[in-house]
Amino acid sequence: MIINHPLLGPRDAAEFVCLGDASLINRPDWQADDAADQFYEYLYLRDNPAGEHRELWYHEQGDRSWLVLTRNTLTHEITKVELARTVARSEGRDR
Repeated sequence: MIINHPLLGPRDAAEFVCLGDASLINRPDWQADDAADQFYEYLYLRDNPAGEHRELWYHEQGDRSWLVLTRNTLTHEITKVELARTVARSEGRDR
């Protein structure tokens, strides 16, 4: 599988590590009254969809960037690759 890195161009997927659902970017507020419940859901309750899904990938053997890939889990076709920092900022998370 080839990942078209936004900064480096086409790279082999072997350079990357898949870390799961991209919703992990949106970490719960640790100061909320129901923080324990929010973190339980954040850490343990995940969807496992068939079809298009957004995933976090880490470029371990490259520039060490974090990416958000939109990928079809049935065909492995990648339809979109974004820098995770750009996604986090667009979703209101400056981390």
